[in-house]
Amino acid sequence: MSPILPFADNDLLRPAFHARISREEAARGIGAPRRRKLAVKRAAVVAAAFAVPALASPGSFGTASETAASVQPLGFETPGKSFPGSAFYYLEDVPQAQPAFSGRADAAERVALDPSSPLHDAAPALRISGSDNDHARAQRCMTQAIYYEAASESDAGQRAVAQVVMNRVAHPAWPDTVCGVVYQGSERTTGCQFSFTCDGALARQPSAIFWARASRIAREALSGVVYTPVGLATHYHTLAVHPYWADSLEQVTVIGAHQFYRWRGIAGTRAAFINRHRGGEPMPGRAPSSPPAPDPLSPPVIPGLVAAPVYAPPQAVPSAPAPAAQPSAPVANNLPAAGSVREEYANSGQWLARP
Repeated sequence: MSPILPFADNDLLRPAFHARISREEAARGIGAPRRRKLAVKRAAVVAAAFAVPALASPGSFGTASETAASVQPLGFETPGKSFPGSAFYYLEDVPQAQPAFSGRADAAERVALDPSSPLHDAAPALRISGSDNDHARAQRCMTQAIYYEAASESDAGQRAVAQVVMNRVAHPAWPDTVCGVVYQGSERTTGCQFSFTCDGALARQPSAIFWARASRIAREALSGVVYTPVGLATHYHTLAVHPYWADSLEQVTVIGAHQFYRWRGIAGTRAAFINRHRGGEPMPGRAPSSPPAPDPLSPPVIPGLVAAPVYAPPQAVPSAPAPAAQPSAPVANNLPAAGSVREEYANSGQWLARP
């Protein structure tokens, strides 16, 4: 029996090829239904032979729609969320949350901090706690502070303002709530800590796009993200003014349109930021009464907190030089002992018997 080829490339041989198969099938008693089934199987084998190379070709896995779905548009590429120049606000990466600091540490722990580390001059991470109402109120007060104080700033400038609010929450000289810090002194015509709380700015309807961006920065700050470039700053002002208290504080940095400061002395060190948020957020708005804010000219005294000693590597104390050895007196070993006369002088002083 001649071999059966899977297919014939030569059109002249194809009729003879099929005729030979038909005669062989007829000789074996294969009917028409059986022949149709064999034809279907042969067609499936030929189709599979052509399909395997196509499946094995590089880059064939995955479709164009799956690849496109993995690419998410940026905020300024989304319709309804962009405005002229909005791409500028998406250039900076979101800072990473820093490890939480235990608060008041003893001198040995503070000395162990690496002075070259950014954590050495950054406030501890502070997360908002309490009920859902506490979270909602803190979110609104923080968003208001960011929006009305730095709506036109970049993300870096807005994070800097948010970090100052969180630094004050963590410092015992200010209230330990976000709304308490933001609206401190707002019931007085002068003395409000954030000018928008007492100058009528809240009457302006916020822009939806800018409000959404400020709300995003607020969520980062309230979740424990520490913006380290601000360090331990608790005060700031715009570059257009120079308040009376600026020279009494230590300058930290300039971010955007604001200059940032921190306390001098122990009140401006990391060990002073000992407060933790425990809930109890007041309603956003002007407070009926609030404790007076600390005077920038007088650093607050924090009970029980003393300045950490300046670390100095241990040095070997030089020992006192040993006294010089005194020379010993010579020992005369040629003198007779007391009460005795040497043998050769035993007859000294006697007359000679015979001259």
